[in-house]
Amino acid sequence: MTHYDSLLQRLNTREARVGIIGLGYVGLPLAVEFAEAGFHVVGIDVLADKVAQLNSGHSYIADIPSERLAPLVKSGKFFATTDYSEVQTLDTVSICVPTPLRKTKDPDMSYVIQAVEQVTEYAHDGLLIILESTTYPGTTDELVVPKLEDAGFVIGRDVFVAFSPERIDPANPKYGVRNTPKVVGGVTPACTDVTIALYSAAVDQVVRVSSPTAAEMVKLLENTFRAVNIGLVNEMALMCDKLGVDVWEVIEAAKTKPFGFMPFYPGPGLGGHCIPIDPLYLSWKLKTLNYTARFIELASEINASMPGYVVGKITDALNDDSKSVKGSKIVVMGVAYKRDVDDVRESPALDVIHLLKQKGANVSYHDPFVARFRLEDGTPIDSTPYSEALMQEADCVVIITDHTTIDWSSVTHHAKLIVDSRNAAAKVPGTAKVISL
Repeated sequence: MTHYDSLLQRLNTREARVGIIGLGYVGLPLAVEFAEAGFHVVGIDVLADKVAQLNSGHSYIADIPSERLAPLVKSGKFFATTDYSEVQTLDTVSICVPTPLRKTKDPDMSYVIQAVEQVTEYAHDGLLIILESTTYPGTTDELVVPKLEDAGFVIGRDVFVAFSPERIDPANPKYGVRNTPKVVGGVTPACTDVTIALYSAAVDQVVRVSSPTAAEMVKLLENTFRAVNIGLVNEMALMCDKLGVDVWEVIEAAKTKPFGFMPFYPGPGLGGHCIPIDPLYLSWKLKTLNYTARFIELASEINASMPGYVVGKITDALNDDSKSVKGSKIVVMGVAYKRDVDDVRESPALDVIHLLKQKGANVSYHDPFVARFRLEDGTPIDSTPYSEALMQEADCVVIITDHTTIDWSSVTHHAKLIVDSRNAAAKVPGTAKVISL
């Protein structure tokens, strides 16, 4: 029996042992879905405290409640480790590690490279390796395949390699791993076949594409689409401001058109793990081919300017009240990059707070999901408990993240001045003076 036939059989009978490298917001939900589908799952992460927490049945990912994880740990369907030698016991490995941008806006592939090197060290015949980390087109062919070939493996015969982009949307109540279609592109048709056999056990629909590069490009198209359209609507907000038009009214009216229009909404800038970063992977790759991705560059420029625009709004609003930013008490409502999550990565709130502090403001924040985070200089800052007094004593309240758990009616009735970047205050008008984008 060939390695291909043997692996397919183990996948179809759920005898295969599935490995997930990187147990964050992508890896852990995937691991849980595979375990619930009947596989024995081994999670590998470099952080020992995370591993210990998971092995005690406690989840640190909001989308995976401990009540869902604990039975899988107890039954032995899932366990976590820091030991990469476990790869020797696995039939499949999905790599779900971070791929951040450096300050120079080129991809930091160090986490992927480290994971691939560790997997290669313990790889064996019949192993399926899938890269899920979002990255630039060509990564699988350029970074994963050569390592395995240098180790003596023939791709598609001895081992199998594919790219399948993660499509996790944290805090999305409707779509999770199971009901979000999974795109798969293998290095060879056999690689694609075994990858589809794996994911079909945990995902309702698997979409085959012709190559890993095509699959990598799918993910970048999805997030570039969002980044460019958010950049467009942010610029629309700037234009509406100059024209004295309410951009929110314009969007609400435009979205009544039943065809040819999809609503996007302006805000204080882009945040999170994907949308601000992924398009720049593509832009960077194209620069190496002497091509400028003009839409991406322009959208990035507009979106990156929005925190400064918000601070300008705050400055003007305080000036109208005969106050300067310096010395003013400013409360930022929400620092997470999107509503109802605890993630501050790339959050525009960090830039807004940094700019306000540079101007001498006395800045505090309230976020029911983020108890503490660190400023750019490493200084920790803690969330201030919400109170009517907090609102009343603030010279300006700035809405950055419109968490659904915040009582916005209380905010609008007790604050004196609000600069609202999310249109949250407009939905529950009170006595506060409200300045929108």
